[in-house]
Amino acid sequence: MSEEWQPVRVPRFEPFAAYRYPSSEDLATVTAPPYDVLSEADVRAQRANNPHNITLVDVPLASDAPDPYEHAASILASWLEAGVLVVDERPSFTLYRMEFRDSAGHDRRTVGVLGALEVVDEGGDGVLPHERTTPKAKTDRLDLTRATSCNLSPVWGLSLSAGLTELLTQPGELLSEMIDDAGVRHRVERVDEPSRVDRIANAVSANAVLIADGHHRYAIARTYRDEQRASTGSRQTSAELVLTYVGELIDDQLSIDAIHRMYHGIGAAELTARLRGSFTADDAGNIDLSTVVSEMDRRGALCLLRSDGTGAWLTPTQGLIDNERALDGAYLERALSGTDVDVTYQHDVHLVADQLARGEAQVAVLIRPTGIEEIRRTAEERLLMPPKSTFFTPKLRTGMAIRPL
Repeated sequence: MSEEWQPVRVPRFEPFAAYRYPSSEDLATVTAPPYDVLSEADVRAQRANNPHNITLVDVPLASDAPDPYEHAASILASWLEAGVLVVDERPSFTLYRMEFRDSAGHDRRTVGVLGALEVVDEGGDGVLPHERTTPKAKTDRLDLTRATSCNLSPVWGLSLSAGLTELLTQPGELLSEMIDDAGVRHRVERVDEPSRVDRIANAVSANAVLIADGHHRYAIARTYRDEQRASTGSRQTSAELVLTYVGELIDDQLSIDAIHRMYHGIGAAELTARLRGSFTADDAGNIDLSTVVSEMDRRGALCLLRSDGTGAWLTPTQGLIDNERALDGAYLERALSGTDVDVTYQHDVHLVADQLARGEAQVAVLIRPTGIEEIRRTAEERLLMPPKSTFFTPKLRTGMAIRPL
């Protein structure tokens, strides 16, 4: 007997009544980059911008109070009481637009929608990871979610639904806009007209959503959901969904940078020797960091970078290309499999060079950005990329919309 056909499960995507900063607040000084790209010094600099900066809630510091998470929750409550944050009168979606110049020098415009995406079980269908994640032992995000009962910063999802961008093109109610330190213009608009809300919700819910950024946040949402199920006995609470930005998985809506590999405890000569057989190495002399990524694309090669600023072009052998996915990270994993190497990650080539010069790593390998074809293949074939395969830019600002739980 043939196996009974089961429909592919698709995720719920719903509007919500958001907490927001009123238009009287300067978004540039109250919102902030995502918590996971901020150092403690960055956090203090953000807080110096405005006494209502979102990092006071979203990035608790040990020095804030004996219990920094409860302290963050008390600040959030006081802001709601004082009108620093206001509550939407009814559920809505938030259109989030960005205008920027990408790393190749092209002017770009993107749009996605902030809403509440269903939290599905690990390994379930509907919401899919796109890369293997590195372990994170810290419970910071879970402790913060428990204390504040809020989703403060969004997961970034990619929708397989064709035509989603067209549904988001028409403006909504302008709430605010700002330009960040990198020159990126961020603009948020509210959509609460019922028929348009339904069209957007139905479009996102028609296909799987691929998690582009925020895998850890999504995993924490799953843990929190399970806690709420256990404590309430219900599967109908707001913890069943999580704050998510969803954009369409198409070229003109994505700007993807590479995340380069930095190796510790191994010198350039030894690393080159370990890569031999999988790559051919050709001397590159002094590396021009301003053109290295385009030169890598032209050559079809990776670039080994030494602490003195010199490097070598690493060209994958045909055997490696034939037996591995078209991902530089996968090429390196295959070439170094079975060897014990300590690797960390950095997306900015100039920071890579600075860290090498300071001796914080011994050698680095610069890789090329992942193509959208491989990202789509990951979704359609339910595959996983190596850790840190993609760096989506620009980063979404935290504080544009907060979702209460």
